[in-house]
Amino acid sequence: MKNKQFITAHNLFLNQAESIKKTEHLKSAFLYMLAAECKTRQSKESKEEIEKACNLFLEYSQNKTSKNVQGSLLCAAKCLLILGEYDKAKISYQKAKSVISSTIEVFRPVVIIDDSKAVSMKLKNYVEKLGYGEILLYENGKDGIKGCQKLFSTNKNPIVLLDMGLPDLEGDVVATKLLKENLDLQIIVITADEKTTQRVNKTISSGVSAFIQKPFTLDEIKNAISIAESEYSLLQQ
Repeated sequence: MKNKQFITAHNLFLNQAESIKKTEHLKSAFLYMLAAECKTRQSKESKEEIEKACNLFLEYSQNKTSKNVQGSLLCAAKCLLILGEYDKAKISYQKAKSVISSTIEVFRPVVIIDDSKAVSMKLKNYVEKLGYGEILLYENGKDGIKGCQKLFSTNKNPIVLLDMGLPDLEGDVVATKLLKENLDLQIIVITADEKTTQRVNKTISSGVSAFIQKPFTLDEIKNAISIAESEYSLLQQ
């Protein structure tokens, strides 16, 4: 869209969000996020919209009748990461991990992007044990992006297991490119780096769903995928 169209879309999303924020927290939060994205595409600051979305996600998570508390806390954590509130984001993320969610039998495609064949096969084996059948493996970022784009074109929303240290592109570059094409995509970052490193913080801030540090276990993969499915389920409501 041209700049004028982004302005129009921003105003439309913002007005809709404002009109329902007292009655439909989730829908309003997502509308604020869309308004923020329109501003970002204009290279403008979207802090105000992100803050409003974050507050609504947190309000939803505190309601005892809410159906997907885990997903709303994860979305709040994403907002806080975008705002640079890393400590608050960590608290929200840890709360989300502690929520016992019901089993979500979605079983979407899983895309593994890792240049190590040994790691890829280990991940594939773990994911198969969790019941997933459509698993695609790519050894570099460019091929992984193309593979995801092909899935997007057929209206499929995969879970992406993304290695940070790829031979051609950094993990944050791959994550950013994929999330620009599909804002609702769930990406799980897998790396040997410490979570506090600048490279990891940059990638997490791009909007990924979960983080796993090598060496990883089946339970860690299971928990991360459960979080991704919970977030996806929330986005479908």
